[in-house]
Amino acid sequence: MKYTSYFKVTKLRITFANLISNIQKMNKTIFITGASTGIGKATAIYFAEKGWNVAATMRTTSKGTDLLKYPNVKLLSVDVMQTESIATAIEQSIEHFGGIDVMFNNAGYGLVGAFEAMSDAQIRRQFDTNVFGVMNVTRAILPYFREKKVGTIINTTSMGGIITFPLYSVYHSTKWALEGFMESLQFELRSHNIKIKNIEPGAIKTDFENAIDFVSTASYDNYAIKVHHNMLESYKQAPGPIVVAKKVWKAANDNSYRLRYPVGGLGPFLIVIRKLLPLSWFVSVVRLATEKGSKS
Repeated sequence: MKYTSYFKVTKLRITFANLISNIQKMNKTIFITGASTGIGKATAIYFAEKGWNVAATMRTTSKGTDLLKYPNVKLLSVDVMQTESIATAIEQSIEHFGGIDVMFNNAGYGLVGAFEAMSDAQIRRQFDTNVFGVMNVTRAILPYFREKKVGTIINTTSMGGIITFPLYSVYHSTKWALEGFMESLQFELRSHNIKIKNIEPGAIKTDFENAIDFVSTASYDNYAIKVHHNMLESYKQAPGPIVVAKKVWKAANDNSYRLRYPVGGLGPFLIVIRKLLPLSWFVSVVRLATEKGSKS
C-alpha cells in the first residue's frame, strides 16, 4: 500500500513538472547577459513577474541564486569573451524553454580616469567586455534568429554613446562603437525580420557606480578626483534600475523598427539638448556640471 501511494505521488509530481515545462515552452523567452546585478537583475525579475521565461546569465551563477525563487528563471554561466560558454548557454536555453525570442546584451563595466594613465590591458578589457563581448553574443544568436525568421536584439548602450563627459573617454568610445555597430547592423538584419533596440540609460542608481574602475595619477588628480566625485554624486539622486527594466520591456514588445530608447533621469533631456545646442554651448553645460571645484 505504501509503495502504491509512493508511485502515485511520484507520477503526480512528474505530470506536474511536465505541465510546467509545457507552459514554459509556450511563453516568450528573454536571454540576458550580466543578470547578477543592477539593470540585468532588475530586468530578469521584471520579465519573470510578467510571465516571460528568463535565461539569466552571468559569469558566476552563485551570485544569482535569489532569482531561482521564480520558477521561470534559469541560471546559466556565461563569459562574453568565451564563445563556447555563449553557445552552450544558448543551446541550453532553447532546450529548456523551447526557444529564445529576445537577446538582451547587458554585460558591461566602466573604466574611468585620465586616458594617459590607462594601461593597454585596461583599455583592452574595456573594449573586450563592452564591444567584443556584445559582438560575440550577437554573432552566436543570429543563426538561430535567421532560421526562426524572427528575433529581437536589445543592447544596454548608454547616453554615453551619444554624448560625452570628462574622464570617460575610453568608456564612451566603447558605447559610441556599440551604437555605430548596431545602427549599421540593423540594415542587414531587417530582411530576416530581426530587430535591433538600443537602451540608452542616463545615470541609474545601481552597483555600477561602485564597480567603476577609476584610474588615478598625480599628473591629473587635481582635476580628476573632483570631477569623478561630481560624477558619482549624480548617481545619488538617480532613479533605480527598474525604470530601465520597464524600458527593456517596452522595447521587447515593440514590433516597430525603432532603434533608440533613452531612459533615466536627465539622460533623455541631455541627448535632446546635445542635438539642439551648438557643440561649444553643450560642452560649456557639461563642464559647468562636472568640473565644479576642480582645478582644470
